Amino acid sequence: MKFKFIKSSKALALILSIVAVSCSKERSPVTGWAYNDPDNGGFEKMPYEEQETGPGLVLVEGGTFTMGRTETDVTYEWNNVPRRVTVSSFYMDETEVSNYSYLEYLYWTGRVFGPTFPDIYQKALPDTLVWREKLAYNEPYVEYYLRHPAYRDYPVVGINWLQANEFCAWRTDRVNEFILIREGLLEHTPNPSDQDYFSTEAYLAGKWQGQLKQKLPSFDEQNPERDVKMEDGIFLPKYRLPTEAEWEYAAYGLIGNTIGERITDRRIYPWNGHGIRNSDDKYIGQILGNFVRGNGDMMGTAGFLNDNADVTAPVYSYWPNDYGLYNMAGNVAEWVMDVYRASTLQDADEFRPFRGNVFTTQVKDSTDGTISTNIDGPVFQKFKQKVNPASPHGVSQETTEVIDSVLTRMTGNPNDVDAMNGNKNVTAEGKSDIPGRVQWREVSSAVSTDNLDERRNYKTADYISYLDGDVNSSLYYLEGEEAYADKADKLMYEYAKTSLINDKSRVYKGGSWRDRAYWLNPGTRRYLDQRQSTAYLGFRCAMTRVGSPVGLGK
Repeated sequence: MKFKFIKSSKALALILSIVAVSCSKERSPVTGWAYNDPDNGGFEKMPYEEQETGPGLVLVEGGTFTMGRTETDVTYEWNNVPRRVTVSSFYMDETEVSNYSYLEYLYWTGRVFGPTFPDIYQKALPDTLVWREKLAYNEPYVEYYLRHPAYRDYPVVGINWLQANEFCAWRTDRVNEFILIREGLLEHTPNPSDQDYFSTEAYLAGKWQGQLKQKLPSFDEQNPERDVKMEDGIFLPKYRLPTEAEWEYAAYGLIGNTIGERITDRRIYPWNGHGIRNSDDKYIGQILGNFVRGNGDMMGTAGFLNDNADVTAPVYSYWPNDYGLYNMAGNVAEWVMDVYRASTLQDADEFRPFRGNVFTTQVKDSTDGTISTNIDGPVFQKFKQKVNPASPHGVSQETTEVIDSVLTRMTGNPNDVDAMNGNKNVTAEGKSDIPGRVQWREVSSAVSTDNLDERRNYKTADYISYLDGDVNSSLYYLEGEEAYADKADKLMYEYAKTSLINDKSRVYKGGSWRDRAYWLNPGTRRYLDQRQSTAYLGFRCAMTRVGSPVGLGK
């Protein structure tokens, strides 16, 4: 039975009653007890068919492919050695995130957090100054590109990696909020505040400050109503950035060159052939992407502009690849999740390869074991460092105690502001800066409940530098020997001294409007500090596909 869209509370009650009747005879294959039976305690089995496709997403059916170089390595960096890997099915945005979509995010952020936490809105703003060049007149783009309606369908730029992750988190909550409203479970709130805006993680943790329009009926006689659970299959998984392997796999779109299990032709670009012009008789000779054709040639000559774009182009420009994804070559390069290392393609697992794991767990209150949420957002750091009790604003003793308790719970030390600022005990996406969000910390051997000593698959939290940049892979790894006594802590990557690579160097993929055709090859790799942005770098979101990789239709 498929979970149908619920339009009213009566429809909800009716459908659940039908579910109860239809499932009343289904029994556990291991115990024989019936599901959805109040007499048996009410253990539920909700009807579920398959994952709903979220707004803006396209299903990318996974499989095996050769990741890495398919063209001459003109940079001689040897950072994309070919290797066969497998990528699971996932969802990806049909296009890059546009200016208008990002303005929607800014509008919501300013409306909800602006009055109380203006820092949150300021942190979300793109850096429009990335358009400036020392010897070029780009001021019109500084002023107009983000907000003028002429550019509303163009890809947003000036976004760093951290901002892209925050957009994904916001989108997750807004989509799941809409689903609850659509299903008749949540009353639409036109003007949410920083106290009651909907957060998926906070809701599932029982910490959301809002209230449902109505709850789901329960088969547990002691609790006749309940909140929505992950087991119901109503919520969608998180929107996120794609991994490097996912992005590259999706960009090639080799599903169009597959007969049975045989890939007939590899690709240099997201289309067939060695050229960058359309070979179809109807469109013959037309440029297939937005890039630099040659010295000083950004768009061709007047009367016949080769790519019809001086800088970026609208996100639905040109032809989609065989997965239906637009601009996987050209227009803007795109952030992915991975931390950059030259040897990742050689070191990473052959199944779902990824570098950047920092294993975390939700912060729980030491007294009652409940999951903790951040009540003060970025201000508790400011209060701890800058507050002056004699200032006009003042801070009560009660507020100071709350701040201390938050810091203690997260770092084990009420004075450990450095740990907060160093991002050692919160997620890399900076989720702790948003009030109402569930708090996360790195797993630690110092915390007995993390049970790291008993684990076989990992023993610590941070595996970003594993096999490339950690102590074992360092140039000076002979600790204890007198010859290396002064270099025992010197690792392979000395940021700003011998390298521009560190644990904040994130991979970005694909070519852009400022790049030559070489970078249109999905196998090429570049990196940038996660806190920096450019006028040619944007992003698109992805989502994990749960369950069948192909869906029930196949």
